[in-house]
Amino acid sequence: MSQWLLERLFEAKDQAEPRFAFQGTINWMRALSEVVNNGSFSDEELSKFYASTQRRTVNKIADTLVFENMHMAHHNLASLYTMYDDVEDKYDICRSAIVSWYYTTYFSASAMVAAASGSAQETHAATSKVWKVDIADKNLIPYPFNLCLNSLVSKTVEENIKEYRGSNVYDLNHYAESSEQAHGSIVSYLKGTASYKKWEVEERVKSSREFKELEVKNFRTKVARELRDKHLSRGQVNYLIQAFRYRGKANYRDTIFLSYGDNNKDIIEKFIKDLLDVSFYFIRSASFFCAKRVEIETWGLFVDDIEENTRLSIDTSSIKI
Repeated sequence: MSQWLLERLFEAKDQAEPRFAFQGTINWMRALSEVVNNGSFSDEELSKFYASTQRRTVNKIADTLVFENMHMAHHNLASLYTMYDDVEDKYDICRSAIVSWYYTTYFSASAMVAAASGSAQETHAATSKVWKVDIADKNLIPYPFNLCLNSLVSKTVEENIKEYRGSNVYDLNHYAESSEQAHGSIVSYLKGTASYKKWEVEERVKSSREFKELEVKNFRTKVARELRDKHLSRGQVNYLIQAFRYRGKANYRDTIFLSYGDNNKDIIEKFIKDLLDVSFYFIRSASFFCAKRVEIETWGLFVDDIEENTRLSIDTSSIKI
């Protein structure tokens, strides 16, 4: 069968091969969903996980940020529920579902940052950095959302990935049906994101005045490698950075792979459910944390107000503690 548009894209730019782009996108979300559905995100387990979280000194401005961001997360979760329940052909909404998944994640994470340190960031990149410091580094989010890399230097990344992987042999080529397969895919996506972020840093370094003053074209010389590694050592990868990359692949870079070519209707159906489940348990984790941090009794007032005044179709099971 002729694929005129794909051939046109290959001629014009560095186009991802749809089959591999599709596989990586589907399999990472499948792996995350496999983990969050294994019982470790039950209310009982989340209560245990956040049992030692202490309430902070009253900060009404920060608390308002918490409630505002959680409401936005709840709204995006509602979009995912509607897409899953009411849309017959999931191909029609698979990109939009990824965007809703991302913003459920992003606003939940922003609420956690506000609850942790009271800070608010202007960009997604800044939010991901602060979320790592305030939340992931302090073990305030359960696995698999806690996995991080603290450097983009190749040797350090390889050591960290080896430690995370252990003897696990699975990767993103596997459609996870067990916790072991899921872990292998999750670590593989972490490694792949590190490679992508490293490439970004290298491109920025090549454009810098410092690099141009070396009068070299690559990183083969010692001094060029030292300059590159100085910048790479400041880099990092966390769940929010992976989420931002994931959204970008769906919306911008890999324009064709989700809804073109082979018919994978059953897999897409499952994919939308995986997006929904991962979103639900991320916002649920954020709710447990934020409820322990904001002024006492205000979380209940927030949920009660949503139940009374929202025009969204979903209930408050994701945020009610």
